[in-house]
Amino acid sequence: MARHREAAAADGAAACMMDILEELARIGAEEAGTELPGTERMAAGTKAQARMMAAGPETQARMMAAGPETQARTAAAEADSGGSGERPGKAEARRGDAKEQPDMAGVPAGVTRLLYDEAWLDAQRHLESRLAGLGLETRWDRTGSLYGRLPGRDGGRTILTGSHVDTVRRGGRYDGAYGIAAGIAALDALNRLYGPPRRTLEVVSLCEEEGSRFPLSYWGSGNLTGRYGPADAGRYRDADGATLEEAMHGAGFGGESLPDPRRHDLDAFVELHIEQGVVLERTGDDVGIVEAIVGQRRYAMTLAGEANHAGTTPMGLRRDALAGAAEMLLAAEKAAREHGDPLVATCGRIEVQPGTVNVVPGEAAFTLDVRHDDAAGLDAFCSGLLRTFGAIADRRGLKLESTLWMDAAPAPMHPGLAAMLEASAAGLGLCSRRMASGAGHDAQLLQGICPTAMLFVPSRGGISHSPLEYTEPEDLKRGLAVLMDVLYELAYEERVP
Repeated sequence: MARHREAAAADGAAACMMDILEELARIGAEEAGTELPGTERMAAGTKAQARMMAAGPETQARMMAAGPETQARTAAAEADSGGSGERPGKAEARRGDAKEQPDMAGVPAGVTRLLYDEAWLDAQRHLESRLAGLGLETRWDRTGSLYGRLPGRDGGRTILTGSHVDTVRRGGRYDGAYGIAAGIAALDALNRLYGPPRRTLEVVSLCEEEGSRFPLSYWGSGNLTGRYGPADAGRYRDADGATLEEAMHGAGFGGESLPDPRRHDLDAFVELHIEQGVVLERTGDDVGIVEAIVGQRRYAMTLAGEANHAGTTPMGLRRDALAGAAEMLLAAEKAAREHGDPLVATCGRIEVQPGTVNVVPGEAAFTLDVRHDDAAGLDAFCSGLLRTFGAIADRRGLKLESTLWMDAAPAPMHPGLAAMLEASAAGLGLCSRRMASGAGHDAQLLQGICPTAMLFVPSRGGISHSPLEYTEPEDLKRGLAVLMDVLYELAYEERVP
């Protein structure tokens, strides 16, 4: 293990990582006072409400009497002073230096880098300059994913780390960027400490993962693993009508002179990421070892009943589509609670026709999102729930139509790599826990071609895809220390499971 020797470079590596994160946060940043579109403004308000609900009753009362900006500031202050429900000691340790906290006076600036837009290209070019300045070899693939390479003495196969550079609209500064910044800092520190590794080390800034501009996700890792290919680029258009192919060529990529993005030389991939959930913060653990990325099934449900007069239709003679949908959703919630974690079931949208106050609803359409890390468990739950929905529809005289429009299998992480992460965390004196990832990540595609692992660090309040996304610097540094340790084992000691 390299953990004791690496301590000499810990401060330098952490400073490098934090610098890169700060630099990336400026590229694509939007002004804090910029008016948000309707849906994004609603989301920002929801986050502020969540902070208020996390505060104590007295604080809630003060916040309700204050204006929106004061509410946001007060909720943040309460969360920082131990109102998050963490174990005593852990919350205090995670408060950090006040000057490193995000601006909570109203909604802070968000970061928007969409695939192949100007901010995206600026970020990738900046990272290329950073990599070259640290003495790492750089190269682009045909899709615009950027690699920094530390060649191995033995040549041959590669150990890869990194994440994605694109963001959601007005997203946070850590999602994706943290894994890239930490990977760059780790390779630089290892090179300075030990020189060239025996097995090649690379860090990647993948071109796209979020699906924020075009109606697809994982364009970077999808091309790397063979899920997508050049022929797919012309099939997708953004909101302005531009094809993915046009945008890619406009940014200077897509030409055959650039290397094929498909990789066949990877011995392992390790992705470091913020959790984007509240589990680690609530449990007080330092890092999370991901055992699997959950599978997802998404359904579109439509219930047809009979629209009728709200005053003249007796209750026993109604075929109320909305009441049927409500019963189904309560049944889904009950079944998911009884099944237990990590399975979750969510209705995110419901629409009613005719949508008039004095008419019994004749049609209700709703979505259902079910996630679980066990394929058999996911299948059994969904099959049972659909039978329950069918019985409810029959009893109420409703016609149910169900369309499965997304079916992604769970993606298990490599148990040997997970054990290495766990052992490294323990050796560094860190508390870890095994967990599932409820969000999708590039690692779920990479696990299909090489041993893959994911390491999480806490997210304050569980907030992500938001300008309020935040992780304490000390938590970021802990994740970096574990990443460095495991990369040393994989590339310098060649302990590839």
